[in-house]
Amino acid sequence: MAEGHTITIEQGDRHVRVVHGDQVLAESERPLVLRETGCPVRYYIPAEDVRLDLLKPSETHTYCPFKGTASYWSLPDAPDLVWFYPDPKPAVARIKDHLCFYEVEVS
Repeated sequence: MAEGHTITIEQGDRHVRVVHGDQVLAESERPLVLRETGCPVRYYIPAEDVRLDLLKPSETHTYCPFKGTASYWSLPDAPDLVWFYPDPKPAVARIKDHLCFYEVEVS
């Protein structure tokens, strides 16, 4: 990690849910909680707990020097709604096979 930049990943124990319109896109009792310097807390949800059948892969890819290259998924009315790291860097390997949404309900 760069000087002063940290990423921590913990096993979450709170219920997270992602809703878009009237559709539940994801619901999980086992998210990973990722905290990164300068970023909001993010919940990475296991792929098995995400309605991948509703999402379509996007052409968008972004690069993070700390996590690697992200790929995105979209809904017809919500481009790049969710992202994941198919081959994350070793320091954040736990987020492999987990997806992250911009808007998450936590209870």
